[in-house]
Amino acid sequence: MTNRRTRGGRIVLAGVLAAISVGIPQQRAAAERSTPPARPEQSATGTVVRVQVHAKSLERNLEGDSPDRDVSIYLPPGYRSGRSYPVLYMLHGFTETDLSYFGPGAGTHIPTLADRAIRAGASKEMIIVTPNAMTVYGGGNYSSGATTGDWETFVARELVSYVDAHFRTIRRPEARGLAGHSMGGYGALRIGMKHPDVFSALYVLSSCCISPTSNIPDTPEEIAAFEALKAPPEHYSQIPASIRSAVAAAASWAPNPKNPPLYYDSPFRNGEPQASVLARMTANRPLAMVDQYVGNLRRQDIAFDVGDQDTNIAANLTEFDRILSDYGVPHTFEIYRGNHTNRIPERIETKVLPFFSEHLSRAAGR
Repeated sequence: MTNRRTRGGRIVLAGVLAAISVGIPQQRAAAERSTPPARPEQSATGTVVRVQVHAKSLERNLEGDSPDRDVSIYLPPGYRSGRSYPVLYMLHGFTETDLSYFGPGAGTHIPTLADRAIRAGASKEMIIVTPNAMTVYGGGNYSSGATTGDWETFVARELVSYVDAHFRTIRRPEARGLAGHSMGGYGALRIGMKHPDVFSALYVLSSCCISPTSNIPDTPEEIAAFEALKAPPEHYSQIPASIRSAVAAAASWAPNPKNPPLYYDSPFRNGEPQASVLARMTANRPLAMVDQYVGNLRRQDIAFDVGDQDTNIAANLTEFDRILSDYGVPHTFEIYRGNHTNRIPERIETKVLPFFSEHLSRAAGR
C-alpha cells in the first residue's frame, strides 16, 4: 500500500469523497424560478432535504434530459441553531443518482457517515450537497456541450448560487469543497481546477476518464457494438454494458448538433479510429488539461486516492501525481488496498470528511 505525503512535489494520501447531485436554479433577470426547499425532516442528528431546481444551463440539451434536477442536501445537527456552515459538494458516479448517497439502503449513505464522523469528533459540521446527474446515457461526465447540456456551469455556478440563496452557508470559496467518486471524481477534478474562485479544496476518489484511452473501445467487438448504436435508448441499461461509458464520453466530448439522433461524432468509422474526434475527446482528459491549470491548482488544497486493484485508474492517477509533483503543486495522494468501490464508504468517513473538516473549517473560524 502506498501512503506518501508530498508537499510541493511528492504525493500521498487524502481521501474523502462525497458524491453530490444537485439541481440547478433557473437564473432570471427579474426573478428566479425554482421549487422552494422542502422543510427539513427533524431527526436526532443531521437532517436531509431533497429539492428540485430548474437548471437553465441544461435547457435544450440534445439528449432530451430534463433540466429539472433533484438535489439531496445534508444539514448538520447544529443547523437548527441558526449558524452558517461550509459546504461540501459531492458528485456521484456513472449510472448513479443523488439517492445513491442519500437514499434508503444506499451502500454509501452520506448522512449516516457524516453523523458518525461528527459524533466521533473526526469531522466538524458542514452542509453536504449532491445533485442528480443521471442522463439518458448514464451521466454527462459533468462536462459542457450541446448534447449533454452545460453541467459545468450547473455545478460551479447555478447550484452553488441556489444553495447559497436557500441555506445558511458561508459564501466564500474558502468555505466550499468539491469531491466525487469515479465519474464524480472526474467532475470534481475538471470543474475544480477550472474554478478556484468557487472551490478552495478538492478531493478526488478513483477518478475515471483521466487518460486519452479511458472509456474508448479497444476490441473489434466493442467497436462494432459502439458503431451499431443508431438511436438514443429510452434508458441507459439498453446500451451494451461494455460500451456504455464510451457512448457517454462521445456525447460529452464530441457533440454534434447536426448529427441526429445521437448528436455526437463517433471516434470510429467502419472500425477505424477517427483522429479528429479522438483529439476532441482527449482535450477533455485531465492529463491533457492539467498544464493549463497549474496556477489554479496551486491555490487549492488537493487530495486524491485510488484502490490498488483499480489498476488502470491507479496508473493514471499515479501519472497525474507525477505531473503535480514535477510542478511543485502541494497535494496528497494515496494508493490503498481495495478496488474501485469496496472501500468508498470507509474512505468518505475516515478520509474525505476529515480532509474537508480541516480545510473548510478555517473559513468558519472553527
